Amino acid sequence: MVKPLAVGGQYFTNYRLTVVLTPLLQIPRDIFTAPLIDAVRKIDNSIIIEIKPIQATFMRRDPAVAFLALGQTLVWASIYYVFPALLLRWEQELGWTKAELTLAITMAVFVSAAVSPLTGRLIDKGYGAVMMALSALLGGLGLVGLSVVTELWQFQAVWLMIGLAMGGCLYEPCFAIVTRARGADAKQAIILITLAAGFASTISFPALYSLSEALGWRAAVQIVAGLVITAVAPLLYLGARLLERRSPAADTRPEGEQNVEGHAPSSHFLKTTSFWFLALGFACLAIAHGALLHHLLPFLDEAGVAPELAVLAASFVGPMQVAGRIAMLASERVLSHHGVALAAFGIIGFSVPMLYLSGTSLAFLSLFILLFGGAYGTVSILRPLLARDILGEVAFGAKSGALALPYLAGSASAPYLGSLIWGIGGYDLMLASILAVTLTGGLLYGRAARAMGRKA
Repeated sequence: MVKPLAVGGQYFTNYRLTVVLTPLLQIPRDIFTAPLIDAVRKIDNSIIIEIKPIQATFMRRDPAVAFLALGQTLVWASIYYVFPALLLRWEQELGWTKAELTLAITMAVFVSAAVSPLTGRLIDKGYGAVMMALSALLGGLGLVGLSVVTELWQFQAVWLMIGLAMGGCLYEPCFAIVTRARGADAKQAIILITLAAGFASTISFPALYSLSEALGWRAAVQIVAGLVITAVAPLLYLGARLLERRSPAADTRPEGEQNVEGHAPSSHFLKTTSFWFLALGFACLAIAHGALLHHLLPFLDEAGVAPELAVLAASFVGPMQVAGRIAMLASERVLSHHGVALAAFGIIGFSVPMLYLSGTSLAFLSLFILLFGGAYGTVSILRPLLARDILGEVAFGAKSGALALPYLAGSASAPYLGSLIWGIGGYDLMLASILAVTLTGGLLYGRAARAMGRKA
């Protein structure tokens, strides 16, 4: 029996409850400025109760996070995912080998790793907003250059330029800015940013495929470049600037005092075994992720998967990352952060044979996307949080930059290493190597968790 609903002194038995649920995280009740019930409307003999979306309410209260979330979504879709989205097309149209092409993205990520300590110091000095905006502008100009290359050396030189931009505007500096400003409260902002940015691949792969089919890949890249220059750079600047100005957790001490107090921990943490086990463990995970992501479309092409289906599958990696982050939040009361991290290593390892079998059945391809995307989706949240727990928050920008070096080095080497291994033994050998690297990373991380004296 339907329970009657009382509205305005009248009772209704025919009503529909319209609820927009965003079960993303446990948000404190004091963030709401208005009742959750947005409207109660009568249509014919039915009552419709509309509930305000929790996430939208939160975003209105925190425009800095809203700007950064949108900016990070677009910058990942445009500057980073353009490479795996167009790799197969470049190989077919430009006539260069996999190794020659992937060497470019390898060099780019190495450059981004090399500048990460500098970006960390700039963040500690309060220049994070300007740095992120200028980096995005540089990335947009790099994409303009990419659209007109005709020689291999030009292609690789442009990606060096884009790599410099990556080092100043992707997750690493963004999360360092958030963590520096919010301290212990950074987790909520990081989660919201990564939940939005998790859909970057969903935007990038289909958009670049469709634009390239209609206009050619060069025109597609020019359109993306325009988006970065006109929209992404301002969004990142506004978000970071609002964080630096409004957050009470931001370090407002004189610069000299920051440097003096930050100097000791910035050198001491490099001598701890927990730091190196953690850094090398996640570097292994970066190798596995980078190789699988950048070689996904070429592998599926060799496996006989239709191009449209392959693009669709790749576009779902991002949503599965979002799903993984939501699952991590749901398991917080059961698993520690360290337990979730260990589980991520195991799940990514299990996803590798699913990819190997993806050419035989759509079910295996779907399972790979679900496991691979979901497991890796937790990593981008956990790395900055674990770094803060282990290393402390004083001079966190410098510490984050140092921790990013081995991770970005692993991510940088992954596409090229994958191409080299493919040249020796095809994708069978490459997938076997990725599985071994993933398991090694899990063992290293396990040692890091034990060295920290925490239950993994």
